[in-house]
Amino acid sequence: MNRRIPALVAALALAVLLSVSLVPTVAAAADGPTVRVSRSEAGTGGSVTVTGTGWRPKTLLMMLICGRSEPGRGVIGGTNSCANADGRAVTTDTRGGFSQSLPVVEPPVPCPCVVHVATVTGASEEAADAVFQVAGHAVEPLPVQEGAGRLSVLTDTRLDGSSGLLTWFGAPPTRTLALTVGNLGTAAVKDPVFQVGTSHGVFAPQWEEQQWRGTIEPGGKARVELPVSLAGGAHGDYTVSLRYGGKVLAEQPWGVGRPWGVTLFWVLAGVVVPAALFRVGMAVVDRVRPRGPGGQPSVRRGRTLRMPELTLRMPRPGAREDRDRDRPATASSTLPWFTPDADPGAGTDAGTPTTNTTKTKGNT
Repeated sequence: MNRRIPALVAALALAVLLSVSLVPTVAAAADGPTVRVSRSEAGTGGSVTVTGTGWRPKTLLMMLICGRSEPGRGVIGGTNSCANADGRAVTTDTRGGFSQSLPVVEPPVPCPCVVHVATVTGASEEAADAVFQVAGHAVEPLPVQEGAGRLSVLTDTRLDGSSGLLTWFGAPPTRTLALTVGNLGTAAVKDPVFQVGTSHGVFAPQWEEQQWRGTIEPGGKARVELPVSLAGGAHGDYTVSLRYGGKVLAEQPWGVGRPWGVTLFWVLAGVVVPAALFRVGMAVVDRVRPRGPGGQPSVRRGRTLRMPELTLRMPRPGAREDRDRDRPATASSTLPWFTPDADPGAGTDAGTPTTNTTKTKGNT
């Protein structure tokens, strides 16, 4: 019994140590995805190492340097405020972590800047920001948020509008996102800035900021209409999302038809262009062909094989009788050993002596 007590104490101590060591990991996972940078400031042409934890395993992420941003408020202006051409993609490991080098470039808008990391695939977007300063880049203060208003959707969201003839030929599809929002806060909301996102398939939404002009008093409501557009030639099943204050307010599906006019154009081009090239080639050959004295293309003389001409003539009625009548009469040929009795002078005419048979008949 005494031997079992030290073993139990050791087991309890090991369990306590394991629980203490696991607490920070669980807390970090509960807080959501995080991002850290190796340096808080760097100049263009250099690089910074970005490290992340708490993300979904085996998830594709995009890292960007964005201006007009700060943690907690997100990227004001969406991806239009980021250096999109110099971003880097990274995939998390089985534990949801990553470490990737990111080149330092100047964003298209002034700082404050952040290293913005967001998911590329998935039904919902996850994002995290880390404060970063681009050395030598302009800095401007962010607009101050006024009031403590809280907007919520009161009615169903719908997409108004239809596709025209130009959309059938590949023009960007456009719609108007219409919904009624109410202010559930204690302060008025003036000129709220919404984020409209469009997603296709498994890809996460691409957000774009749009400002609605107007004021919504506490307890009041307003009809909000925001334009939505896709890239030229887009087709398939899309989802339009509306976000305000970091919270998704509404989602609306959007089915976009295939631009068959583009397919028809390429089919016609595949038929018309070869025919036109053939006509042009024949015209060039006809122009460079040598000419004769009269201006006509000269024909090379040589031996040719000419087929005999065949003429089919139908005989007219009575033509055969006329042909036999016009034919000259010819003496019938007789066999040399036969002389008919009806012609007694046949032997004389032929210049041959009479036969013995004739003489016998005369004597008789």
